[in-house]
Amino acid sequence: MDSCCVALRANTHVPKSSKSEFKNGDKEFLGQRTMRSLNKDVWVHGFARSLRTEKNAGKVKPGVALAVLTSNNGREAMTLEAPQYERRRADLKHVASIILGGGAGIELHPLTIRAATPAVPVGGCYRLIDIPMSNCINSGINKIFVLTQFNSASLNRHLARTYYGNGINFGDGFVEVLAATQTPGEAGMRWFQGTADAVRQFIWVFEDAKNRNIENILILCGDHLYRMDYTDFVQHHVDSDADITISCAAVGESRASDYGLVKTDSRGRIVHFAEKPRGSELKAMRVDTTRIGLPLQDAKKSPYIASMGIYVFKTDMLLKLLRWRYPTSNDFGSEIIPAAVREHNVQAYIFRDYWEDIGTIKSFYEANLALTEEPPKFEFYDPKTPFYTSPRFLPPTKIDKCRIVDAIISHGCFLRECAVEHSVIGERSRLDYGVELKDTVMLGADYYETEAEIASLLAEGKVPIGVGRNTKIRNCIIDKNTRIGKDVIIMNKDGVQEADRPEEGFYIRSGITIIMEKATIEDGRVI
Repeated sequence: MDSCCVALRANTHVPKSSKSEFKNGDKEFLGQRTMRSLNKDVWVHGFARSLRTEKNAGKVKPGVALAVLTSNNGREAMTLEAPQYERRRADLKHVASIILGGGAGIELHPLTIRAATPAVPVGGCYRLIDIPMSNCINSGINKIFVLTQFNSASLNRHLARTYYGNGINFGDGFVEVLAATQTPGEAGMRWFQGTADAVRQFIWVFEDAKNRNIENILILCGDHLYRMDYTDFVQHHVDSDADITISCAAVGESRASDYGLVKTDSRGRIVHFAEKPRGSELKAMRVDTTRIGLPLQDAKKSPYIASMGIYVFKTDMLLKLLRWRYPTSNDFGSEIIPAAVREHNVQAYIFRDYWEDIGTIKSFYEANLALTEEPPKFEFYDPKTPFYTSPRFLPPTKIDKCRIVDAIISHGCFLRECAVEHSVIGERSRLDYGVELKDTVMLGADYYETEAEIASLLAEGKVPIGVGRNTKIRNCIIDKNTRIGKDVIIMNKDGVQEADRPEEGFYIRSGITIIMEKATIEDGRVI
């Protein structure tokens, strides 16, 4: 030990002491005794006694240590602060995110007949993929992979138009689409078999030279609606030295069986994980959610802790689990995570803000209409953490003598003497005279028809894109580029819960009528 430096708060002076006098009577260095006790009354006064000396002060030799001493006046107090350990900060330059965008989207059918789930419009002008992408950008994570498989054309087009060189600065980062592919050999002929298998098939990407500094991998879903700072999430992962951290939220009884549920110990470590439990297994997963900060009333309504399907893995742990430990497991939620909980440090990160899993027609419909409420539980308007989407360069919406209550009207729409209540109207929508829309989500159109084209279609007895005169619509989702004629009534008066009528241009799911993309509903039709 060549030198020793200790910070003191006192009236002090600095004499010079010889190396031999820096030892105490037990032939120990002071640092050795200090390491054994942090009791200030014991080791601080011992330290003072060891250093109070002026003998041989002038004999300075090589290897001498400089010490800060207290005054010779014993009445003066000396305060020595206990050692402080600096918190390790999460460096997001060493974090990559993987957005899972390749699911078949069966639960969102028929909206996913031609589009991947992350490409489905939400909130009037956004796509679901914009949610995790924007959260990554706002959090400072600029290394982003998007895994795609089913109906990926519109998703790839949207990513290219929005995030490839359109003013969003990724610095040394990137956005890469990793599409499902087939390779020679029997194993290479398989498509993605699940969320974990999708990542496994691209493990080689994370062993590439440009990705060698990635320490943690963030795995995200492409069908959730929420605003989240992933910085806090990753910092929690680093602070707890977790192998895996799962973002969790409190949920109620009615939806608990739709998610993976967790139980944690007092330190936040997950001790039990059950994927979509039912019956007695579901009841066994009830917990006191006041322990995670919920008020008593909210805790009674939400007695379960659900996995959000958002994970942070240590990179080496992810590669180990997928390649060596569980090489045949295909899904994170039902296979990898439950097994890892038993063997590794898997932590829960409690997310307390708005979060909605848009995995069904009902949740998609309700989440969109909830945006029109005042105050809304979630909104896209936040100057500090904006949500990005493709620039369309559309003109402002034109509204002529309309009655609009609790609605979102997107860009480039034409509304003429109509009534819109508790509805979301997508881009380039056209509502003609006398139209009444209530509790409706209209996804808009990809292109305009000119006034001349509309007049020509009407003259031929055909239906232009949009909603025709005096049409009444309730409790409905209208997909893109649909043509709804005049004097049409879409209200599902009989209260049908499920129906498949693709030849007639519509489906009914959970009592919600869905007009299919590019469908034509003729004049005077009643649904």
